[in-house]
Amino acid sequence: MMARPGIFIISLDFELYGGVRDKRTIEQYRGNLLGVRRAIPALLSLFAEYGIHATWATVGMLFASDADELKRELPRVRPRYSNVAHCPYRYLEQAAALDPRFHFAPDMIDLIRASPGQEIGTHTFSHYYCLESGQDAAAFQADLTAAMAVAARRNIQVQSLVFPRNQWNSDYLSSVADAGIRCFRGNEASWTHAAASNARQGVARRSVRLLDAYLNLTGQHTFSPAGCARQKPFNIPASRFLRPHAPRLAVLDGLRLQRITRALDHAAARQQAMHLWWHPHNFGVNLEANLRFLRRVLDHFRSLQQRGAIESLNMRELADRLEAMNR
Repeated sequence: MMARPGIFIISLDFELYGGVRDKRTIEQYRGNLLGVRRAIPALLSLFAEYGIHATWATVGMLFASDADELKRELPRVRPRYSNVAHCPYRYLEQAAALDPRFHFAPDMIDLIRASPGQEIGTHTFSHYYCLESGQDAAAFQADLTAAMAVAARRNIQVQSLVFPRNQWNSDYLSSVADAGIRCFRGNEASWTHAAASNARQGVARRSVRLLDAYLNLTGQHTFSPAGCARQKPFNIPASRFLRPHAPRLAVLDGLRLQRITRALDHAAARQQAMHLWWHPHNFGVNLEANLRFLRRVLDHFRSLQQRGAIESLNMRELADRLEAMNR
């Protein structure tokens, strides 16, 4: 019997301003946010060219067309974060107006769902922080229920979840399964990537993660699909964050590329999976440079694919395969 090929998974955290609201003002991040509506069609075109299947984990608030529609979708039970900057509902109450360009994206969601091989997953309704002080399981469950409902009203059955800021919380996985979600993106198996609150991230973790994007400090982080099948919902862990183009570090792009392509080689040689992720807003500025770099990654994927060594699956498709392993 021919060995099964390795698997290349891509997931994108689609969040617009709701994903950075507690860290930057709109003016500080305006270019990245406005660039999303150029980046998404460009990414979809590139994915179609290379036959890439991807999961777009989308914040539920983006499904609304305007503030009035959003207010009708809000969950009744809401987190009471100790750090009020984390609370999107406080922001919504205080904002004079919500510019649709930065807060809503039903047009982009429709474009993604109409593209072959693309899955709409959830990034929770409100960009919910599962490890921050003040929130609890009841608020998370209400948030997830709202995320599922707003997608269902557009006839989208959500089956994949990405926890915002990668703050996945094992205590909440029963709520995830009860909502009908079959898989989530877990974290790389390294102390630098372990799920943690914002206060516990620290300079050391961030510095090592930056260096690890260029030098192999923590390993390849590929994984066996069979290992994912042992527990539900399936944990489909990340392997690598695709850092966006940084002009001052462009001289090191060869190392950045090598870090990703060697992980792909590692997965292909061992019939394992490699999971690459980023945000559409990471490509919002320096779009052409980011696309050129991604094309180099996909060229390497194609060379492996043509030898039958690897294939592209989104998270839902891998969950289908994991279900089959359990039968």
